[in-house]
Amino acid sequence: MKINILLPYKEKFDENKASSVSITVKNNLNHSIFFRDIVVYGQYVDTPLFKDNFLGIKYPFFSFRSKNIFLAKKMLSIISNTSENKQLIEIHNRPYLIDFIVKENNFPVSLFFHNDPKTMRGSKSVKERENILKACAAVFCVSEYIKRQFLEGISSDYKKVHVLYNGVERSAKKFPQKKKKILFVGRLVVEKGVDLYVQVINSIAKNYPDWSFGLIGSSRLGENQNSNSYASKVIKNFKNIGNQAKFYGFKDNDFVQKKMKHASIIIIPSLWEEPFGLVAAEAMSNGVAIIASSVGGIPEIVQNNGILIEDINSEKIERALVELITDRKKRNYFQKKSWDNFKLSSIDASQKLDHFRQNLIENHF
Repeated sequence: MKINILLPYKEKFDENKASSVSITVKNNLNHSIFFRDIVVYGQYVDTPLFKDNFLGIKYPFFSFRSKNIFLAKKMLSIISNTSENKQLIEIHNRPYLIDFIVKENNFPVSLFFHNDPKTMRGSKSVKERENILKACAAVFCVSEYIKRQFLEGISSDYKKVHVLYNGVERSAKKFPQKKKKILFVGRLVVEKGVDLYVQVINSIAKNYPDWSFGLIGSSRLGENQNSNSYASKVIKNFKNIGNQAKFYGFKDNDFVQKKMKHASIIIIPSLWEEPFGLVAAEAMSNGVAIIASSVGGIPEIVQNNGILIEDINSEKIERALVELITDRKKRNYFQKKSWDNFKLSSIDASQKLDHFRQNLIENHF
């Protein structure tokens, strides 16, 4: 038995550079009953997560071929040269690869959507999504929101489509001691609304000198390059706030978890329809009081355990943040709600995924 997982080429399955898809795959792998049977395929990295389960592939320097097609061909070549006759293939976030992969092998293929299918190459139209359902043994969506987007206009084969929330590792065994720290974690891009966070902190920081404000992230996944003008302006404005403002750049997940452990409040001011809300789930696992935009999959994660803001703007964020800073009882209330009602553990997510895998194996072999 073999389970072959294909990551998008841009993902770095690396101890120091892993972003959301790689972190989710890592968390599921960590608790899977199929641990010894799983191979993760992706671009070559120097310090891979689970090096015995990872096969890093180097892209030819002078090649002009699609990097994702190149990875898929290499994976299929390796699979075809093994004697194992029970294999599953799991494709993450690259729907346009499905036709090619299904035509080139006879093993069941599952597709995992971490983003809105209607915005992705290979799944934008109803016809493309219907073809995916015909070709795939299963389709997994990271939220009910993403499932609705996938199924819009489709009336058949919907039973193949499942919601599988991303699992999060809870490292703290008991509620952590909180400090007067506030965080933003995410990419420094317009759709994440990080400029709103900076505006609010610039407005209130001087009124609360015993509080500090953190900014973790960069404009590109897994890197600390912030060459675009938006990110550069955000970083400059944030640093100008003074010593209370701490800019960290991109950091690995361990660093993020350590900061969340002691943070009192996190701001998630997304302007776009977030597919899931991994930062919100991680914040809940650490008992952080959440102020978030009510968009996409975020309300499914936060529910009534944080402050959700419709049509978010800097004024609404500031009102909510000042209230939590000045009202310790309310702040503690939302921290406890966040901690007590965290349910998206990586153990549960991994068990659910393994259950689906077992059903696919029983039905196809």
